[in-house]
This record gives sequence, C-alpha cells and structure tokens, in this order.
Amino acid sequence: MAWLLWLIGAGALAVGEMLTLDLVLLMLAGGALGGMAVALLGGALWLQLAIFIIVSGVLLVAVRPIAKKQLTDRTPLQLDGVDTLIGRTAQVTAQVDRTGGRIRLGADEWSARSQHSAESFAVGETVRILQVDGATAVVGDALE
Repeated sequence: MAWLLWLIGAGALAVGEMLTLDLVLLMLAGGALGGMAVALLGGALWLQLAIFIIVSGVLLVAVRPIAKKQLTDRTPLQLDGVDTLIGRTAQVTAQVDRTGGRIRLGADEWSARSQHSAESFAVGETVRILQVDGATAVVGDALE
C-alpha cells in the first residue's frame, strides 16, 4: 500500500512541475518513483525515504542542470502571433495609403496602411509587412 502513496506523490509533484516549469518538482517526482520501487520490493519505510532522498538529490545535482541547459540552449526564440507576419509579402486588394487600404496575405485579408504619408500602393502591387499595429498591417515597398 505504501507504493501507491509514493505513486500519488510522484503524480502530484509532476503536476506541480507543469505549473512551475523549473525542473525541481520533476526531480523530486523521480525520487518518489525510487521510493515507490523500494516499497514494491518490500523495503522498510526508512529505506524508502533514504532512496527518495538519494535519488532526488542525484537528479537535482546531476540531471537538472543538464536538462535545463538543453532546454534553454536548444530552444530558439520563437516568433508567435502577429510577429510571424513581419517581413512577409502581400498583394494589395484595395489601394493602400497612409489612411488605409486592404491587402491579401495568403487566404486572409487585412486592413493596411502605408508606413510613410507619401507612399501609396495600387491594387495588384506587392508590399512587405513592416509591422502590425492592432489589426492593421503597416506596409512598405516590397523591395525595402
């Protein structure tokens, strides 16, 4: 029956890790699984606790720094949301000037305006998205 308590504890620690994302509770969950293994083999409570402490300590000291380094070094900064649109080209569907207009980006149509007041883009021209301001794409010449 003690093995079930260790398993529940490991699960709770793993869920807690999903909330903190610091890789500490996950290492403790690994230690709890070590305690569970000893309990399944019929080990005494003091041995279960000793294995929990030893396995957790080894994981915290040896595995956590390597795992954390792998996560931070190998995860590129990823653009998301409207930041992914910057730099892409689109077709003008309604004349774009400083006051407004429309562009087609793939299957989507966006409201747009030119970056500079002197710029104007006719229907059919290709423009480059320079930034997104709310729901409006700020565009410039595709050759920029």
